[in-house]
Amino acid sequence: MTRTIMSFALALMLGAAGEAATTTINTTMTVNATLTLTTLTASGTASFTGGIPSGTFSATVSTSSIGTSSNVTVPFTITFSAGNTLTGTVTLPLTLLLEGGSGSGSAAATGGTGTYAGATGSFTLTGSSTSSGTSIVIQFSGPGTIVTGGPATPAITAVLDAASNTANLAEGTIFIVKGSNLCPSEPNGLVEYNIPRPTVGSDGVKITFTPTSGGTGTDALLWYEYNPSGTCQLAAILPSTVATGNYNVTVTNGTVSAPFATQVLKSKFSLFTQDSSGTGLASVQNYISASQVDLNSFTSGNGKGTTISPAHPGQFLLAYGTGMGPAPGDDNILSPVYDFTANGYTVQAVVGGMTVPVSFAGRAGYAGEDQVNVALPANVPTGCAVSFQISVNGTLSNATFISIAPNTTATACVQAGFTTAQLQNLDDGGTYNVGGFSLEDISENIAGFGSTTIAEAGGEFTRFTGYQLASASTATVTSSTVGACTIYTVSGTASATVTSGGGTLLDAGAITLTGPAGSSLTNVALTDSSDAYSLTIGSIAGIPGGVNGTIVAGTYTLNGAGGKDVGKFTASVTIGSPLTVTGGLPTTVARSAGMTLNWTGGNATDIVEIIGVSSASATSSSSTEFVCTTTAGQRTFTVPSSVLTQLPASAANAGFLEVVSTPSPTSGNGEFTAPLTSGGSIDLGTFFALTGIAGELTWQ
Repeated sequence: MTRTIMSFALALMLGAAGEAATTTINTTMTVNATLTLTTLTASGTASFTGGIPSGTFSATVSTSSIGTSSNVTVPFTITFSAGNTLTGTVTLPLTLLLEGGSGSGSAAATGGTGTYAGATGSFTLTGSSTSSGTSIVIQFSGPGTIVTGGPATPAITAVLDAASNTANLAEGTIFIVKGSNLCPSEPNGLVEYNIPRPTVGSDGVKITFTPTSGGTGTDALLWYEYNPSGTCQLAAILPSTVATGNYNVTVTNGTVSAPFATQVLKSKFSLFTQDSSGTGLASVQNYISASQVDLNSFTSGNGKGTTISPAHPGQFLLAYGTGMGPAPGDDNILSPVYDFTANGYTVQAVVGGMTVPVSFAGRAGYAGEDQVNVALPANVPTGCAVSFQISVNGTLSNATFISIAPNTTATACVQAGFTTAQLQNLDDGGTYNVGGFSLEDISENIAGFGSTTIAEAGGEFTRFTGYQLASASTATVTSSTVGACTIYTVSGTASATVTSGGGTLLDAGAITLTGPAGSSLTNVALTDSSDAYSLTIGSIAGIPGGVNGTIVAGTYTLNGAGGKDVGKFTASVTIGSPLTVTGGLPTTVARSAGMTLNWTGGNATDIVEIIGVSSASATSSSSTEFVCTTTAGQRTFTVPSSVLTQLPASAANAGFLEVVSTPSPTSGNGEFTAPLTSGGSIDLGTFFALTGIAGELTWQ
């Protein structure tokens, strides 16, 4: 297959290193000291600009330093608070020390303790002195720099595979090392080593794997040192010859770091993602022709430095990752083609929950990097965030997603709530900004607490890039529809289409909630926890907490004062009388008989959702859920047996049923907008009010 992005995988691996960097401080040093001639000791004050505090200056002039030279060099110490000191030397004219007068000199910082350990620096000085009996008062001042955080022992904080950014490495994999003081400062930020890659960098850096049981260490094959603005991340290939087991990893950069424990496995395949997160839009190419492969994206065109398009049903895909396993031969040459599927490995793709065979999986000319070729079936699930994983010998890779257009001629994928223009904006590097808040008043039967009312409000503003459009997980979710009901079967831990785990929360400043008369809610502040807002209203299950308020019919308004990211806004929702299920919720339901619920209250146009969940056992990681939708004005709904029988029978009181209503969102009533301080407004703002009843039951 033609490959058009030769350095693509390298670009994907470059991430923030999170290292304590050196800091250069431009400052002016001013010293006022008294030199006692009988002892040749000097003491006084040293002050600085640039945020460095004042300190106590001390120095001793040795008689051996006073010779025939016109200058004298004296070691000094400046003592700050909290055990911080700066040491160095000052060179001044001899006449300034002995006779009084004026002159120019210099100073050099050579080290220190605490904040200034390993500090360096230099100053250009001018000074003067006056005689006073047995002492001379000396004053000198001048500009210079102090560099803190200099040479220090390297420290490793993480050893991760370069695709999913998770611990434990496979033989022959590409990996990264993060920490502090891992490599010297490089002038261009990136030093890349080509084949044959060295085990010791041009600056003496190396990464060594030593068995925890003892023995000779193996040096990894360096790929790059990434060091922008004084931070550093290393990448390398673990040779395929390193046996499985437990290892201590060290980095040598002048000195050797403390060992960092890691495990080497036979296989641990991980997909590269386009944002280097390991959970976003996968690094997948859509095969167009022998001369063109497009980077998988939401729309068709040119972007991201190459041609882009969504995949199409029936199309051939090339996916890239690392960690398939050890390959024969030398990891330090252009790797020969090696297909793991032809050598005992079972490799499959899982696309939208559908298992798809692969035609090739392994090295395709690049050491450490694996290519997986997949032909999408004609009936593959479509959308802008179709879950995508690779299974190697029954073990799934990190969960990512890809974009698949609805048919073979479509030029864009289709995602509910998104226009093609919005998807194009995401492909162009734009963002999608949403605000989601809710007001909830749910009467619930909780085991151990009995019946209680949970009343709360909360939400957040979130910014998503296209790479974060979906947050995939190890869950496999399938669904089917029966009338107004949808049945979901979940294996593992499910996640929503867009989750806060993939987005960035935005600062909206202080937010308050005001309700109608009778609610006792007037400008009540929501708690801001790292830009996630919450408020407990009343008490939960008799446990004191929150504000003394009550959810009653009327209008509720959020008022945002505005913050760093989101400006001032208001959001309102009006609720009517709460929906009440006649006779309450059932405690036992025969699935084969169906279930009819009747209710009163609520506005006629309010949306009503009936939600049921069942697991085969309390410890099962799989569950089945149905969601049936109607309006409050219908006053009744029957969940048919064709839906309920798709739920597994539950243990006693291990099932769950919830009936909630919410006003249908409209502009000014559940829908709102808010300005962004960077310009423009959020793309979508919703303020839902959910009222209803929930409880445990037995599905028979």
